[in-house]
Formats: sequence, structure tokens, C-alpha cells
Amino acid sequence: MKDLTDAATNAATAARRRAAMARGVGVMTDHFAAHAENATVTDIEGNRLIDFAAGIAVVNTGHRHPRVIEAVRAQLDAFTHTCHQVLPYENYVRLAERLNDATPGDFAKKTIFVTTGAEACENAIKIARAATKRDAVIAFTGAFHGRTFMGMTLTGKVVPYKKGFGGMMPDVFHAPFPCPLHGVTTKDSLAAIDKLFKADLDPARVAAIVFEPVQGEGGFYPAPTDFVVAIRALCDRHGIVMIADEVQTGFARTGRLFAMEHHGVAADLVAMAKGLGGGLPIAAVTGRAEIMDAAEPGGLGGTYGGNPLGIAAGLAVLDVIEEEGLCERADRLGAALKARLEAIRPQMPELADIRGPGFMVAAEFIGPNGPDAALTARVREQALARGLLLLTCGVHGNVIRFLAPLTIPDDQFAQALDILEEAMLAARA
Repeated sequence: MKDLTDAATNAATAARRRAAMARGVGVMTDHFAAHAENATVTDIEGNRLIDFAAGIAVVNTGHRHPRVIEAVRAQLDAFTHTCHQVLPYENYVRLAERLNDATPGDFAKKTIFVTTGAEACENAIKIARAATKRDAVIAFTGAFHGRTFMGMTLTGKVVPYKKGFGGMMPDVFHAPFPCPLHGVTTKDSLAAIDKLFKADLDPARVAAIVFEPVQGEGGFYPAPTDFVVAIRALCDRHGIVMIADEVQTGFARTGRLFAMEHHGVAADLVAMAKGLGGGLPIAAVTGRAEIMDAAEPGGLGGTYGGNPLGIAAGLAVLDVIEEEGLCERADRLGAALKARLEAIRPQMPELADIRGPGFMVAAEFIGPNGPDAALTARVREQALARGLLLLTCGVHGNVIRFLAPLTIPDDQFAQALDILEEAMLAARA
């Protein structure tokens, strides 16, 4: 067996990673985590990072929240797996009941549990097809819905998600997502769908329209309310299932439990994951009972779907969000971050846009020659060198997305904003 005595350094472990792991698993940093607590991650060399990534919006309640850890430990002492389809357990039912009550929409709902956000999106499409007896699906440019075959087909970005993987799934069509900064209005998006219906696709063949209330990987572009309301009306007019992908927007991130609450209309199906488990893998689809019941028994599920540890974590996460007022805290943190970015803006003319509801905030950099991915990368690198972990996103790679845990202590948050300002100005120097 290989001698692992060199595992205490990041550089040595990174070399082992490159030798042992497929390069298709992209890794952003060479800091290897050893311990995490709330918004702090300590690597194997003892370096401390302020985490403004949260595992890509997974630990909204912070790393190792005591309530989540307590719930998972209690479940460990009971049992870790039976497969719900073989031997069910009560807390699966209880979490389903709570999600049925919590998701937007004044109608009867039902829920299924799976393991990942991609699975949630795929199962939402399966359910919509079963309910409508139709095949076609409309998604949007810039969307991200996963790396499985249907997930990457729905995704509106070729590199790196589709490149080299051959033909995509049939009967998936893309329309432009509204983004006024880049010259695409709600009117443009709706006109493109209308043109699609006239030229290529009978709306009577469309099973679902799926969208993110705030695009995640695509650049943190919020869906305008007039767009969401129009999609709802379009779905109602043609008997199409409206699917909201709340995998990244869910669980207090946008200042509401679900981002659809900002728009005053409800989707028929909601896909969710990430923040639900507080660090444990769990995903769900919740929606109209009559649509959710369209699939035959055995058509949905999976061996690990609704794993007992993830279920226990999910119940604790909902408690923490409610008891600690994390929706309200997301609004406060997001407002403070946006105010600080606005204060930096006069010194950084490339900072073209600051946006996002709650604490799902983005900063987009556009230089004289267009979207500036190089400057964006330098901001991230300068921040990391100072102990602040940031994520980039966007079709052009020119967006910093801010996803710190909603539980980050105020003093640490203030420290992170100071580091951010230093990093931004240093990146421009």
C-alpha cells in the first residue's frame, strides 16, 4: 500500500489527487479540508478559510450545525438504511408532510425523495411526462440542471457540461432566459417561445417548462416577476407542467424558504436538494398531488432515495431556518454585502452589476472588451490568498457568486467584506 505520510501537505495531496482521480472532476483549489465549523474551513495544513461557497449553497445553516449533527447522530444510533421502498420509516413521511406544507401553492401536494439535485430534476421531468402523456420540454439558455444525460440536456451551457458527451436527449428545446444586462428582456424570451411554437414545436406536445427562479451556474440572474407570471399563464393555457428548479435557490438562500415566494405564483412541481440536507445528500420533488401521482408504483424512487440520515438532517434544517430566522438574516446579510460592493464600485468600473435576492448575491465584471473572466478569476485568487473562498459562475465565467452560510457570525462577515474589498482592488492593480 502507498505510504501516506506525505498527506499532511496540500501540495502532496494535490499531486496524489491528479494521479488517482479522473480529470473530469474539476477542482477549484488545492486546499484539502480537514475540519469545518459554521463558516470556517480549516485545511490539512491548518490554514483557515472563510467559506463564501457553502459547498455550493449546501450548508446554508453552516458547517456542522449542532442541531443537524444531533439529529444525524440520533439517526445513526437507530438505523442508517433500510431502503424506504422495502421497509419505510416515519420521518420520511414527516419530512414529506412538512415540504408539502412549506412549498408555495394553495393546493394538495405530495413529495418524493431522491439523492441529488440532478435526480430531482430528472424525476420532475418523468412525472410531468407521465401526467401529460407528452414528451417535449422547454428549458432556458444559461440554465444548469445537472450532469446526468437529461440534466445536461436541459442545461443551457455546452462547456464543460455537454462537451465530448455525444448526442443529447431528444425533445428538449431552449429559449433565451431574460437578462436585461445582456440585452434580453422578458418580452424577448416570451417572443422566442412563441416563435418556437410557430416554427418547431406544437405546444400540445410540451410536457413541461423548467426554469431556475434565480439561475445558478448560469450567472445568478434572477427571473423577473413578469417573466415568471407569464410562464405560469403560458403553462395554464397549454396544459403544460411548470417546474421550478429550486435546487440552489431553496431553503432561505433568497430571503424566502423558496425563491418562488417572491413572485406570487406557484409552480406545479418544485425540485430541491442542496440546502435541504445541511451537508447530507438528500433531494426531493414536491408538487400537485394529482401530477405527482401520475407515475405508476415503482416508477419513482431509488435505493438511497430519502436516506434516513438525510431525512433526519432535513427535518433539523427546517427547524433551524425557522427558529433562527434565517430568511430574515439572508435579507440582512445580502443587503450589507450589496451595499459594500456598491461602495467599491467607483474604484472598480468593471463591476457592471450587483444583483440577487436575499443572500444569493452576484457581482458581474465587464471590461472595455466585454465580459472579463480574467479579472473575475484574479478576484477569486486574490481572495483565496487572503483566506476567503469565493466561487465564480456565468456562461462567460465573469461572475462572482456569494454563498456564505446564513449563520456566519457578524464579526467574521465583516472581516470577509474587508478581505473582499482588498482582493477586488488588488485584482485590478
